[in-house]
Amino acid sequence: MGLLYLVLLLVSMLGVGLVDARWRLFLWAEPKRALLVLAAGVVALLLWDLAGISTGIFAREANPLSTGILLAPHLPIEEPVFLLFLVQVTMVLYTGARRILGSREERPR
Repeated sequence: MGLLYLVLLLVSMLGVGLVDARWRLFLWAEPKRALLVLAAGVVALLLWDLAGISTGIFAREANPLSTGILLAPHLPIEEPVFLLFLVQVTMVLYTGARRILGSREERPR
């Protein structure tokens, strides 16, 4: 069983978390609201994945980079971690972009 993919996801989450902490963009700006958004996003995307799995659209093939641990048929343990990372990076990019674009609007012309 490989751990490379899971470890890379966790390292990437840490990197995005450090950017978030440095500029207080998402989780560090409003922790309660951010946790709610993270949970809602992961649940929605997991439901999407489960729908795709149940209809046969999504399937998992074994590979040497992942653990091989399945939470459900065709749903590897790495999937919820990836979805959490996806929501996290999306929200940090969104809040960062808003801050940058908002700061441009506040400058006198």
